[in-house]
Amino acid sequence: MDDRALIEALRSGDRQAPRLLIERFQGVVFGLCLRMMGHRHDAEDVMQETFVRALRGIAGFDAERPVRPWLLGIAANRCRTALSHRARRPGLTETAQDQIDHRPGVVDPDDLAGELERALGLLRPEYRMVFALFHDQNLAYEEIAEAVDRPIGTVKTWLHRARAELAEHLTRRGVRC
Repeated sequence: MDDRALIEALRSGDRQAPRLLIERFQGVVFGLCLRMMGHRHDAEDVMQETFVRALRGIAGFDAERPVRPWLLGIAANRCRTALSHRARRPGLTETAQDQIDHRPGVVDPDDLAGELERALGLLRPEYRMVFALFHDQNLAYEEIAEAVDRPIGTVKTWLHRARAELAEHLTRRGVRC
């Protein structure tokens, strides 16, 4: 079933259609949520909220558009909201696993993925989001702009800044690629 048929099935009340939507897109939505939220539990909550919102808003969705960027846009908005709520919650403590080692030069040469994750965690949420949409989800600039509701020029600027900040952080940590 292609995206258009899936949307029509959802609109017509097919009981299997929500399951098909979730099965088809849960990986990409969860990937973005995990990258943005940084914690599996929070990512799962935001992913669930994303699908609930999508299913509620399916009647207003233009079936001529691709579903994936639309869902990722909903997920990105839900992540931004959750991150802003998280920042206002008092008393959050990091576990030892979540803490970032800020000592210069402490680098395991075999842990490039870990260093990249640390560096991504330091980016502003909007930079991390466009980085994930471009590099993890392989969306085009136009799809990212639609998903985050920003002009293409802003998306390109954020992506450029994200890359520059990542490179700077990795260099400071002694990581050479």
